[in-house]
Amino acid sequence: MDFDYDLFVIGGGSGGVRAARLAAEGGARVGLAEEYRMGGTCVIRGCVPKKLMVFASSFSVALEDAAGFGWDTGSGCRFDWPAFKAKKDAEIARLEGIYRQNLGKAGVEMHDARATVADPHRVTLSSGESFSARHILVAVGGHPFKPELPGAEHAMTSNEIFEMDDLPRRAIVVGGGYIACEFACILNGMGVAVQQFYRGAQILRGFDDEMRGHLAEAMRARGVDLHVGTDIEWIEKEGDGFRVKCTDGRECETDAVLFATGRRPNTAGLGLEEAGVSLGRNGAIEVDKWSQTSVPSIYAVGDATDRVNLTPVAIREGAAFVETVFNGNPTAVDHSLIAKAVFAQPELGTIGQTEEEARDQQPVDVYVAAFRPMQNILAGRNERVFMKLVVAAADRKVLGVHIVGPGAGELIQMAGIAVTMGATKEDFDRTVAVHPTMAEELVTMKAPTRSA
Repeated sequence: MDFDYDLFVIGGGSGGVRAARLAAEGGARVGLAEEYRMGGTCVIRGCVPKKLMVFASSFSVALEDAAGFGWDTGSGCRFDWPAFKAKKDAEIARLEGIYRQNLGKAGVEMHDARATVADPHRVTLSSGESFSARHILVAVGGHPFKPELPGAEHAMTSNEIFEMDDLPRRAIVVGGGYIACEFACILNGMGVAVQQFYRGAQILRGFDDEMRGHLAEAMRARGVDLHVGTDIEWIEKEGDGFRVKCTDGRECETDAVLFATGRRPNTAGLGLEEAGVSLGRNGAIEVDKWSQTSVPSIYAVGDATDRVNLTPVAIREGAAFVETVFNGNPTAVDHSLIAKAVFAQPELGTIGQTEEEARDQQPVDVYVAAFRPMQNILAGRNERVFMKLVVAAADRKVLGVHIVGPGAGELIQMAGIAVTMGATKEDFDRTVAVHPTMAEELVTMKAPTRSA
């Protein structure tokens, strides 16, 4: 059978774009459909604009600390949200242009339309066009989830927060994961009075317990009014703002409510089940280790599969798909060891097992360092960096590295190389420290704090 395309990709985010470009560069005929903007969640309304907001919000602390180092910063500084938003939007537009340019150079035919699966080898576009394809790759990402409660329509999500016309004076953030903690800190750093409510016992479920507690206290010390074990029951419009009722009985007035309560795969209405593709919890596409669905010609990568919802993982999955299907080199992505960063303030970086996970499997030695970094001393800031190494007692392999402090995201990338290579504690110890740095603590922890 002659097909219009060797590969048709549904979704122009990180995973889909990488797969489309690599396949086209290898000589495949590739089509790609994106219904919104090229670049997906990460570039348009996720990682990239969020990190720009992290940078912007961090200057408030830097200005406070500057006085301790002899700078007279005066009292006239204020954050100009419209000015920042204009520059942020210009940067996102520039990046989207680069995505389109790179796809075009590779020979990918782009369709600015919504695509649905008509059958195992055919897609239909909202423009009315229909194309056949030897292989279909679904890379449609996910969307923010809003809980069903009275007044939920008044709340924004991580999609809308980037498009605010003005910065609110007061905001309530609901949730305790990556997105909730990051935006609570961002808004706080921009001068917004922030309350954060999370129904769980502690923020960042799934991370190392000790690090979660340390970050929660650091966030509170920086001004985030964090309440765990508490959810909200309803939101009512009141004047120019809102009234929010909490499960602990309190009622709060606010100017904005942000739901950061999880994400769901964007699979509704794509025709996947009708084509025979099996979907799992919340509509996640079920795939094997090769990213192949229950229909042999249809594959899926990225957040639509709800495996590990991180941009670099989607990119790796897209590349592995091309290696497997087009290059004859079956390649599976290892999801077991992935470095992660939470760009709260301070940051949290982590790779490998938590202390709790490791000690459930084997005896471990735990090395901990907690200290005030040099820049905090003259600044008069009491915030402490917290670092932890989780080490297998039997073979001394470093099972996990966890860091809370400035630049933790940058540090964990480098530590991740060592952990991925299977480094032992003695390998860390043999590494000569770079002094004076925070990172030198990772190679100078001599005696375990505890064994478990």
